[in-house]
Amino acid sequence: MDPEVLGDLVAPERRGETIAYRRADDPARSHTYESFCATAWKTANLLRLYGVHADTTVGVVDAPKRPERQPPTGPTRQATTPIPEVLLAFIGAGTLGASVQFDPASSFDGGALLCPAAWTESYETSAGCTTLAYGGPPAEPEVVHFESEVWSETPIAPPESVSSDATALVTTAGNHTHDELLESAQAFIEDSGLEAGDAISIDAELSHPGTLAGGVVAPLLVGGTMHVGGDNVDVRIGDNGVDPNRIIQDHSDERNSPT
Repeated sequence: MDPEVLGDLVAPERRGETIAYRRADDPARSHTYESFCATAWKTANLLRLYGVHADTTVGVVDAPKRPERQPPTGPTRQATTPIPEVLLAFIGAGTLGASVQFDPASSFDGGALLCPAAWTESYETSAGCTTLAYGGPPAEPEVVHFESEVWSETPIAPPESVSSDATALVTTAGNHTHDELLESAQAFIEDSGLEAGDAISIDAELSHPGTLAGGVVAPLLVGGTMHVGGDNVDVRIGDNGVDPNRIIQDHSDERNSPT
């Protein structure tokens, strides 16, 4: 396939019974491409319902559903993360033309924030920002329970038209467009020989564009599996595997080199 934007990765024709997401210690949490695409559309529709649209930034906290401690001072990778809800929020927001900022600061100015129900009181959000919580239900009535609300949404692909040069990821170092992430993912696929059915382990911070390009966009692009936990994988991003810096930097050097 030749996608132009992240939403193309969950286009209707991508549906099937191949595993898109798998957690080694909990196979019941797996998503086929059928369920991942449908739930990404539901997520997009839920975000739209609460005011997310093009040029909106969605804060996404990458944590377990029921964390054992208070919010960390920086993003951390755990054996059970990223959970599907976090990845679905990234794709769902991108489908609307919104951008995602992973592991935002405790004071967040954006259109919506997704975080564990146990951590909602740890974040101060701007006026008009909706807080959605996973792993709930949340104690605060104004906080949206992500799982229950997304379940009731219609599994129809959003009609939004998104530009390939729209920002998909916001980081402290800079922003990255749909086109940049897709091009870096394609280069990574070619360099690593990634094929349909291969399992890619995500062992680096999602706030790094190389992690997203190699660990999320690349497997979805090629028809592989985003894998969490365990050792039975074909490629590992981070944790002594592929350095996320190489996934973005190598491709950037190629694009920016003199002709």
